[in-house]
Amino acid sequence: MESASALIDQKIQGLADWRGKTLAKVRQIIHQAAPEIVEEVKWRGTPVFSHAGIVCTGETYKTVVKLTFAKGAALPDPSGLFNSSLDGNVRRAIDIHEADKLNAAALKDLIRAAVALNLQRQSKPKPRQPSSKRTA
Repeated sequence: MESASALIDQKIQGLADWRGKTLAKVRQIIHQAAPEIVEEVKWRGTPVFSHAGIVCTGETYKTVVKLTFAKGAALPDPSGLFNSSLDGNVRRAIDIHEADKLNAAALKDLIRAAVALNLQRQSKPKPRQPSSKRTA
């Protein structure tokens, strides 16, 4: 079985247009921002970048490369990178079109904030469930 990184390499190579180059660039930025990121492939071949939970996915469509942040609604976005899925309570996405110029510094900040949020949520103790035992 091939590694997730190898499968993502294949996906990038299979996209012989701007989308492959864009996904490769985004992937490079993600790893620069957070070298501890783990690559996974889920949901019919979607690249997933995780650290203590999903940070973001890298989906490719005909006219857009979409980075969907699993907890994007909870992240600060002072540069206004999020431009898609803005109505939801949890996720936020960045749609990158062919002619778009990528703000690498702002994307790195967003990646780091997503990792920090995952680590923060991971370290919080889970609330104890009330016991279902009855006392007489």
